[in-house]
Amino acid sequence: MDKHASIFVAGHRGLVGSALVRRLKALGFTRVIERTRAQVDLTRQAQVEEFFKSERPEYVFMAAAKVGGILANSTRGADFIRENLLIQSNVIDAAWRHGARKLQFLGSSCIYPKMARQPMREADLLTGPLEPTNEPYAIAKIAGIKMGQAYRAQYGFDVISVMPTNLYGPGDNFDLQNSHVLPALMRKVHDAKLAGAPTVEIWGTGSPRREFLHVDDLADACVFLMQRYSEGEIVNAGVGQDISIREAAELMKQIVGYSGALVFDTSKPDGTPRKLLDVSKLNGLGWQAKISLAEGLRSTYQWYLENIPAAAVTR
Repeated sequence: MDKHASIFVAGHRGLVGSALVRRLKALGFTRVIERTRAQVDLTRQAQVEEFFKSERPEYVFMAAAKVGGILANSTRGADFIRENLLIQSNVIDAAWRHGARKLQFLGSSCIYPKMARQPMREADLLTGPLEPTNEPYAIAKIAGIKMGQAYRAQYGFDVISVMPTNLYGPGDNFDLQNSHVLPALMRKVHDAKLAGAPTVEIWGTGSPRREFLHVDDLADACVFLMQRYSEGEIVNAGVGQDISIREAAELMKQIVGYSGALVFDTSKPDGTPRKLLDVSKLNGLGWQAKISLAEGLRSTYQWYLENIPAAAVTR
């Protein structure tokens, strides 16, 4: 990508999109296009068509998506499959129709089967049943992957797809009703510390293992792949190491400075037993994660204290 190429970051206000904007600007790219939902609603085909017709971005990072944790995914499946199918279908098609040179689609590690072998390789896609609690979201993401591959095969459109592992970092969603595991843990432990509560309740048994990638590392990987990778096969993006939810919660206690006990509500679902990506393909291309989990959580907690009003007032 030329430093003066026009680059559209779809979803620039989200966790991944904001990190991509930071990374691109830090690298000296001068024409990063940003649009809010109020300006261009990506679920509305006519608005997306008009945007691409007038702006004609050369490169597109598809970071816009409706996302959420176990609770949101298990109770609002219709919203997740409808909105994500609309967003990605509109953007991929309009980008091709209006001459984009390349598009990068952001998927998710939840596309892999619930009982997939560990670590999960790119070839494991569609080899078994999905995790039921987030199946609608996963199916939408798989459709996005297949749409990109089909547009590459039929039209020669250079679409690449990146599958990130669990993400965290500045700009995350800390709403307990629809956040992912790390921001939810941070919020719960922080609130318990402020309240002087003797315990913190954690959903599930604490035994599932998860891999966590700092969003700034993902943004770096995405730009790296946009510049160096042009194949139809998906690429996993992660750190190649996992940790149990119990271990993550204990680490969060240290970061926040909370001395109470953890209580695990075993009546709540655990989700997939283990999710660890095989990142040998990305590593083989020359990229590796740089930010450790402890380092990343410390900086994320500092961001939380400085940017979340309730946290900042009572810190």
